[in-house]
Amino acid sequence: MGKKNFLKKPPMGWNSYDYYDTTVTEEQVKANAKYMAENLKEFGYEYVVVDIEWYSKDAGARRADFQYIPFGNDEMDQYGRLQPAVNRFPSSADGSGFTHLAQYVHDLGLKFGIHIMRGIARQAAHDKCPIHGTQFTADMAADAWSICGWNPDMYGVRAGEAGQAYYDDLIKMYADWGVDFIKCDDICDSFLYPDSGRIKFSGYEETKMIHRAIEKCGRDIVLSLSPGPAHLDRDFFYEENANMWRITDDFWDDWRLLKEMFWRCETWNGRTSKGNYPDCDMLPLGQLGYGFGQERTSNLTFDEVRTMMSLWCLFGSPLMIGAELTKLDDVNKAQLTNKELLRVMDGKHKGFQLRRSDDEAIWLNIDEDGTELFIGLFNLTDTEREIVCDINDIKSGAAIVHSASAITDVWNGKSGEWDAAEQGTISAKVPAHGVVVYRLF
Repeated sequence: MGKKNFLKKPPMGWNSYDYYDTTVTEEQVKANAKYMAENLKEFGYEYVVVDIEWYSKDAGARRADFQYIPFGNDEMDQYGRLQPAVNRFPSSADGSGFTHLAQYVHDLGLKFGIHIMRGIARQAAHDKCPIHGTQFTADMAADAWSICGWNPDMYGVRAGEAGQAYYDDLIKMYADWGVDFIKCDDICDSFLYPDSGRIKFSGYEETKMIHRAIEKCGRDIVLSLSPGPAHLDRDFFYEENANMWRITDDFWDDWRLLKEMFWRCETWNGRTSKGNYPDCDMLPLGQLGYGFGQERTSNLTFDEVRTMMSLWCLFGSPLMIGAELTKLDDVNKAQLTNKELLRVMDGKHKGFQLRRSDDEAIWLNIDEDGTELFIGLFNLTDTEREIVCDINDIKSGAAIVHSASAITDVWNGKSGEWDAAEQGTISAKVPAHGVVVYRLF
């Protein structure tokens, strides 16, 4: 099964990292999945993703010293394949990996995903574990000169027969578990191995090996590449081998990072296509807990959350919620479930930046049938600002602008009649760090 024949729109769902860091448990995943099924599924959210170090039995035990414990107590089978930590995911005690948890998620009408680090477990290479179903051993696949600069768990994998055999077996195991989504880390970019460096980054070859393994495994699996920033000159490579790729390093609840995202989206402007989605990273709203395990409320203001949601949607990024869903308040839930805005997430809309300065940005989004146009007016300053767009500046979608008869404010729900000849401009007073999004139809 090829990657292009099943993913019709940007993935939407929840990821455990922003709240649980490395420590999420089976019951916590189930609770968030249940909430999603009952409250968010109808709006398009469907992926439940267990993030980093689900195989670590002692994850978080030394968080004041390490996020990822060197030489930690990890669950691994005889073939050197990392398994869910039984003390955190008890349903895996029968040796079936995530099979039972994935089935629970599937029974809710949702899809199940996991995070992995590129490469092969260092312990598997040291122990020369056999690669399941082959004559190779883990040390034959491992590349000891290829490591991650921030996580000590893995060696890279050599591009060769043994390396491909390892990834083929690994991805087939995930497929047998029922995995629908793989977020692969330390593979989209590496600060240890810049393109100008002496040592070639093995992640690019590993991306191709993982992609080939997914095509062989018999299951539709989304491949998401992290972290960023993705390399713009490799856009066709990402498009050929993955479904999502991060255009930023980890994104957090900081206005400076959100404002910077406008530049990143401009850089990738027009490079979104069906089955291929530059990724702005998770949505850090609501209750977060990353770090030393202390729960905190997102630093993003009401208007900044609207700005974030509007940019992600109009640009065409996947939407992966970082909040603890069971503690989501009504305000944040309403911002995540704005039906008018989420219309653009159906896979039949495409976003374009019209203009950007240090003070403001304007984004358009048009459906492929040419029946509606969304225009987002973003205020990037610290004070209220009137933003004006001359309709003559709108080249893409000009026909819609001139033929539309109605206009709706996406965030406040107010609608009215539209006459392009009479109006001449589209404008709004926009709060600091805020946005107004109109739909013309």
